[in-house]
Parts: sequence; structure tokens; C-alpha cells
Amino acid sequence: MFVFLDLKWFEHPFAFNSFRIKDAEQIRTLKTLGLEKIRYDPARSDHRPPPAPPKKMLEEAPPVAPAEHPALAAKRALVEKIRRQREAAARIEAAFVDTARTIHNVEKNLLTNPTETVEQASRLVGQIVDSFLTAPDLALHVMSDKIGSEEMYFHSLNVTMLSLMVARDLKLPGEVVQCLGMGALFHDVGCRKVPDKIRLKTEPWTQAERNFYELHCEYGAEIGRELKFAPLALDVIEQHHEMFDGSGYPRQLRGDAIALSARIVAIANFYDELCNPLNITQALTPHEALSTMFARLRGKFDPKLLQVFVRCLGVYPPGTIVQLSNGVIGMVATINTAKPMKPMIVLYDAEIPREEAILVDMDGEVDVNIAKAIRPAQLPREIYVYLSPRKHVSYYFDTGSPSTETARP
Repeated sequence: MFVFLDLKWFEHPFAFNSFRIKDAEQIRTLKTLGLEKIRYDPARSDHRPPPAPPKKMLEEAPPVAPAEHPALAAKRALVEKIRRQREAAARIEAAFVDTARTIHNVEKNLLTNPTETVEQASRLVGQIVDSFLTAPDLALHVMSDKIGSEEMYFHSLNVTMLSLMVARDLKLPGEVVQCLGMGALFHDVGCRKVPDKIRLKTEPWTQAERNFYELHCEYGAEIGRELKFAPLALDVIEQHHEMFDGSGYPRQLRGDAIALSARIVAIANFYDELCNPLNITQALTPHEALSTMFARLRGKFDPKLLQVFVRCLGVYPPGTIVQLSNGVIGMVATINTAKPMKPMIVLYDAEIPREEAILVDMDGEVDVNIAKAIRPAQLPREIYVYLSPRKHVSYYFDTGSPSTETARP
């Protein structure tokens, strides 16, 4: 039987206010809640409710006070766990901001103080690579829009994070991953030679403008050679727009003629550009971007690497608005790349303040799953404001244990 509890979330021990009863223990727990009646949905129920017991029976078996039920103690422990997760989220977002500011300084000082700046970038990438390769678990979080600004180099950071995620899954050697990380961080360094009126144009380019923009790969390789980047990093900078089917640029390379590192970054770069285009009205949700790449544009990417990318991000990447099988709406906040189909989800509940929103770890829910993704524009206004879908999707990582993984609503 599928039931609805007319209680606040913290007044009962269940993970959701609506759910399908699965065993006698849940029925015993329901009897302790002091409810005179419980609503149910016949359409989602396997059985109709039994007749109400005689009043005398109810009087003979008074319910246990809710505070005495051990499941409520578990709920209180869950509330405490959510509090710790929010503290961890604040730490992760602070690290994200610090990293983005470092990348901004690197970009700003690259040509005026090249030696010291490249060393700073190499140290930053080295620290991230060490964390990625040595951590037993890797969680990817969607960051809050509130902490961003146009001055931060989100695209370079996103592409680097997503590329290193794939490299970790492939178990590439540390020195290869270091070079890949440097190439990903500086993959668009040649864009500094492209005029802003072309690079930042939101309307369609003329053919001449497109031709000029496509030179940024060769410009970037020239800058990289001047800065004495490793050959593997140069491959990334020069080839990150080459497509597996030969439709890319600047040299229309095909298949394995494209360096492995560049094939990885090409996927991460394409995904981030779909999620975060210059014209925000053309942005796809993370779920739509991944679906587009896998279903419609699959031939453009190395098929094995694309499978790894999808496997790590999951069908519903962080930032995706979803509806659960019990009808509850939420936003995917965090995935553990080892089990991406069981993400952490921020739930909408009008009875709970947004800053205290419920975080549910789907890894612990056996009776509820993600039913579908929802476009933010389809949400009622009150749910949109509550979940605050990201206009700019930015990711950062955490290498803590799964029990501490989360992202802020």
C-alpha cells in the first residue's frame, strides 16, 4: 500500500513522507506515530487497506510514544549526518573558490611572469592529481551559483576536473595524468589571441570569424611550446577540438591519430560547452548534454572513452533536476563516481526551510529510484526557487568517504 504521512519530515522515522509499505515492521512503526488516519493512493497500492480494528482493540494496545521508537533515534542521527554534510559542503565550496581564483591569477600572469606562473599551475595540478589518484572514493559535486563570478575561469576548471575523472577511471600513470591536467587547464590558452568581439560573440559567427576562432588551437600550441610544456600537454592544447570521426579542427584528425589525452579532453570540453554556452538561453541541462552526446553525437567521440565518461557521471549528472518514483522532486547534488546511479539528492519539501533541505543518499534507498529528469523551466516557481537549478554548472571534487559526500542546495 502506498501511503502519505501528514507529518513533518523530522516527526517520523521514514526517509520520505510518502512511500509504499513493504513489511510488517513498517506497519508497527506507523502505529506508533499517533495518527488517527493515514492517506493512501489506490493507484499506486498493491492492496486495499484492511478494515479498521474495533475501538476497544485500539484502546487495549496504546501506541508507543514516537520519541520511544528506535527508528526516531535513527532519524535524529540522520539529521546530525546532514548537518555534518553541510559543513563538508562549505569546505568543498571554499576549496573550489580558492582553486578558481588561483586559475584566474595563472591566466592573468601567464605571459608577464611565465616561469613562476607555470610552476604555480604545475603545483596546483599536481596537488589535484595526487588527490584524484590516491583517494579510495571520488565524489563530484555541483557548486552553488552564489559563489561564482564571470572573472573566475570555470570552464578551464570544469574541463580539468572532468578529464582527470576519466583518467582516474582508466588508471593512467601519474606522470601522464599530470601532463593531461596541464593540457586541460591550458587547453584554451590560444583564445587570448582571438579578439573578444569574436570569442564572446553570442550570435552565429560568419565563416571568417569561425576560421579565425579555430586558429586558437594552433595559437595555443605555439604559446605552449614557448612555455616549454610537455609534448603530451601540447597534444591536448592543439587537438582538443579534433573529433573521432574526422569532423574536427584544425587538422581533421581521425580516430587513434588523435592523442589519447586530447580525446579525453575533447569529451569533457564538449560536455561543458553544452552545459555552459556563452548564450545561456541555449544551455542544456547536464542530463540533456550527456544524452545528446551519447545518442546523437556518439560518432564524434572515442566510444570507449565516452562510455567511461557516462559511467563516471551517471545518467543524471550533478545539477540535474529529477523526479523520484514516489513523486518527490529534487536535484542531484553529488555523485560517487564508483556508483553514479546512486547519487545524493536535495529534496523539495515545502514544510522544511530551503537552508535545511533534506539530503537523501539514494545508495541507502531500495524502494525508491530516479524516475526521470525534468527541465528547470517545467518546475512550478516555488520548487524552482527552492532547488535553485544552476544557471552555470560548475563541478568540484571531494576525496572523503561516501558518508561525508554532499553539495549544498
